[in-house]
Amino acid sequence: MPINILMPALSPTMEKGNLARWLKQEGDRVRSGDILAEIETDKATMEYEAVDEGVLAKILVPDGTADVAVNAPIAVLAAEGEDVKAAAAAAPAAKPGVAAPPAAAPPRPSPLPAPAPKAGQVAPAPAANGERRIFASPLARRLARAAGLDIARVAGTGPRGRIIAHDVEAAKAGGTPLHATAPAAAPAVQVPADDKVRALFEPGSYEVVPHDNIRKIIAQRLVLAKQTIPHFYLTISCTLDKLLSAREDINVTAPTGADGKPAWKLSVNDFVVKALALALIKVPHANVTWTETGMLRHKHADIGVAVAIPGGLITPVVRKAETKSLMAISAEMKDYAARARTRRLKPEEYQGGSSAISNLGMYGIEQFAAVINPPHATILAVGAGVERAVVRHGKLAVATQMTVTLSTDHRAVDGALGAELMGAFKTYVESPTAMLV
Repeated sequence: MPINILMPALSPTMEKGNLARWLKQEGDRVRSGDILAEIETDKATMEYEAVDEGVLAKILVPDGTADVAVNAPIAVLAAEGEDVKAAAAAAPAAKPGVAAPPAAAPPRPSPLPAPAPKAGQVAPAPAANGERRIFASPLARRLARAAGLDIARVAGTGPRGRIIAHDVEAAKAGGTPLHATAPAAAPAVQVPADDKVRALFEPGSYEVVPHDNIRKIIAQRLVLAKQTIPHFYLTISCTLDKLLSAREDINVTAPTGADGKPAWKLSVNDFVVKALALALIKVPHANVTWTETGMLRHKHADIGVAVAIPGGLITPVVRKAETKSLMAISAEMKDYAARARTRRLKPEEYQGGSSAISNLGMYGIEQFAAVINPPHATILAVGAGVERAVVRHGKLAVATQMTVTLSTDHRAVDGALGAELMGAFKTYVESPTAMLV
């Protein structure tokens, strides 16, 4: 029987991707573990390995096809001993934007009818995927919660019936019923249709640049963050004179390699990553992630660092940053930044983390507030170091200062706790030798 090769879900939140190129062609023999194709997600280009063995009978989705839905058939594999031409002839029509329906499960015995609820009780909603546990991606759950939808009533089209964000959007359009106890959904913001917006401008005075996957995901996550996370902000200034002096001393001592370049060159951002990591360990109640059922208190400080890439940004994560030397953090970030710009990061290298840093100081920005990137509870916005007049012991002096703003999820970190975290961060920045012991 021919085997349909489906568009894989290469990350928990992936809903569709671009089929960059096929590495096998029709008629090629395929073995388990062979690389079939390269798939572009919103963040990276990844290789798709074959699971089954046989002959690639027909390619349904050609190279360069964009926005192929997860679970959509992209090729057909003829199993061992099967007629390749017959398998190709039986291939489904290519519909890259539509996911294939999950395979029909064997019939189950009819369950006994559930007892009627007693007076005053609300009957529980049945799980749409037929299981007692509801299988849904974190993004789908957040979208459903924001829309006031009962996720248990949403039909899943992801792998093994998993509910994905596309299912929630489809349910919103179809008016999926809610629990009687569900909170009322906030009124939807009326966004002008594209043609109405374009009508405001003179024809020919603009060009339409279609959104790529990166921009779509960024827009989706930022809207989600601002609609579902109650932000508040804490700003503080840190004096950098000792840090800049320590950085210069450390960089001067770097040995020269065979290529004539120093073995390391620390940046101010390397110190910032280390300082935030140590501050989170010192203030463990701020090193958390909010969930509806409980707080996740992290044992290590995994710091995401925003890196600008063509068309958007990505946040690779420095794992266990509190345990790493400044040189190790510097080398890791240089590697991440280089591979991020060519979309070669693996999902585990940019997903998760307990907090994040967005540094616009190199662009001359002195102060700004960043939007929290779920599942983080905090993000630190770092401005440029500038010389300012300060008062020391009753006299005016000049100091290099950096303004930083902590955006905080008020559900997870209260004001006093956020202030304690910022105080610890300031201490490490202004006493950089404490980061070296």
